[in-house]
Amino acid sequence: MAKLGYSAIPTHPGDVLKDEFEARGISQRAFAKSVGMSYSVLNEILNAHRGLTTTTALLFEAALGLPADALLAIQTKYNLQTARKKAETISWMNSIRQSAAVL
Repeated sequence: MAKLGYSAIPTHPGDVLKDEFEARGISQRAFAKSVGMSYSVLNEILNAHRGLTTTTALLFEAALGLPADALLAIQTKYNLQTARKKAETISWMNSIRQSAAVL
């Protein structure tokens, strides 16, 4: 997967956001309150237990100036890389490849 720019460990957009919060000295609780987001939702995003939606990506763009499309690209890459590691996905893809090979 290295050819596609994937690392061994997928990067969740929450990792990027958490680094941004730390660099700017932003409190999670203060941020959540200021933008009207539940602290628990914000914490789940920052700790990679919840994915970004288009709405939350736009919220971070408005509040922090981070491009929503870049955050969503990181989320998509994370989702793909995580799915490719799941046994059921691997089995399903192998089955499709075998079926497609006879077409």
